[in-house]
Amino acid sequence: MADAVNPAAPKEGFVARALKGHAALGLLTGALLYLVCLSGALAVFQQDLQRWEEPSAAEMTSISPAAVQRAIEGTLERQGKATDHAFVHMPTRGLPRTIVTTDNGANYVDAQGNYDRAEAHAWTQFVLYLHYYLNLPAFWGIMVTGALGAMLVAAVVTGVLAHPRIFRDAFRMRLRAQPQLARADLHNRFGVWLLPFIAALGFTGAVIGLGQLVFYTAAQERHGGNLEEAFAPIFGEHPAHDPAPAPVARADRALEWMAQNHPDLFVSYVTIEETATAGQQISVLAEHPRRLIYGENYLFDGAGNFKKALGLADGALGQQAAASVYKLHFGTYGGIPVELAYLVFGLALCAIISTGTTLWLMKRRARGLPSPRLEAVWAVTIWGSPILMTGAYWLRVVAGPQLPFAALFWSALVLATILAALRPALAPSPTLRRVLAAMLVLTGIGHVIFAGPLPVSSLLIDAALCLGALALLGPEALHLLRRERAGKARLAPQS
Repeated sequence: MADAVNPAAPKEGFVARALKGHAALGLLTGALLYLVCLSGALAVFQQDLQRWEEPSAAEMTSISPAAVQRAIEGTLERQGKATDHAFVHMPTRGLPRTIVTTDNGANYVDAQGNYDRAEAHAWTQFVLYLHYYLNLPAFWGIMVTGALGAMLVAAVVTGVLAHPRIFRDAFRMRLRAQPQLARADLHNRFGVWLLPFIAALGFTGAVIGLGQLVFYTAAQERHGGNLEEAFAPIFGEHPAHDPAPAPVARADRALEWMAQNHPDLFVSYVTIEETATAGQQISVLAEHPRRLIYGENYLFDGAGNFKKALGLADGALGQQAAASVYKLHFGTYGGIPVELAYLVFGLALCAIISTGTTLWLMKRRARGLPSPRLEAVWAVTIWGSPILMTGAYWLRVVAGPQLPFAALFWSALVLATILAALRPALAPSPTLRRVLAAMLVLTGIGHVIFAGPLPVSSLLIDAALCLGALALLGPEALHLLRRERAGKARLAPQS
């Protein structure tokens, strides 16, 4: 249309159009994507974080089948309410604790299966749900995060198309150049180095999230709206409903069978469906070494007799692929080295998202079109979000786990965003960055002092918080040091 009005106007080139599309995607999804990636980097260590948040719960490296049975029966008796499901989290490396969960609550047990205390990892759960659902209702939240995963893949594609020399300049870093150039190099170099990781993360996130829409549609079209029937070909059928009362399913016999027939497999989870009824079924989730699948489900009847394996390990290729998406997305397939890599890469992805929008704002300012309100809002998003997440942990320590952390976080973030838009001078990035660094240091040191005897993993988290604070303040300190040295160099000839 513009060319028809002004034929002399040059046509916009392919690279320019791709660059505009990349910027539009970044602006549209940047804030939400940043929150999902930041919480996702932390979610890699969700078990370690739960242990860090609740340092005093009973721990063990293993638990006997008899103790598991005692834990299930004791929990059901203590709760005194009917439940459709009973779950047992078995001790793992990241969380060496046994947790019994029903529809009515969850609690830790000791190595003998006796009640220890209620599970109260409200802050860790808040962080997880921020990543899974953006704290929205589960179905709609996972749709949004799945769509963000698809947009992340699109941003990768448009980013590569918009920078034809991006691979040629893969190791060109000019961090001491002008701020805009330095951030552009940081954005582009991190984007190139992490290209396979970002693409895999976005793709698997889209599959997990938007896959729910596929199953929901299939349920509506083929199964009368029954989601369990839609999931059955991949994740197994729900047991036939028979409400006649029955003794609690013998999970101990199922675990004994696993130890005898699959001693090489690590059992991570036990599930009882239709609990304490004649139709109940036991599912034992066992991890297979050197496989991407999250595990194989071995099914037993209420008496603990083996029925069949679900087929996640050796069934149809589509079934195995569906079971492999989760470990690839959350980085739980290669032990601590892979988890650390996912943490570092996840934080680097946050830096890519941050610098992408910051670059756009800096270019507007350079063209004489500054956007101080948008700059302040973006600063609140980047630095205010982790400040509020850290503040939520402080509230959990002071006021307990019963607070509505998600509501408090989003209310505070919206309020801070409005204040930043109205009064941009109240939210400069350097100040917010220093506040975050101070809070991280105080959190790490305070946890060591007041949380009591801590395992190595929790001490490492506290150390990482302090190192993170140093990383935030390091560039600023180096800049001040270089300015001081330059000032001394200018004064030296005069003396």
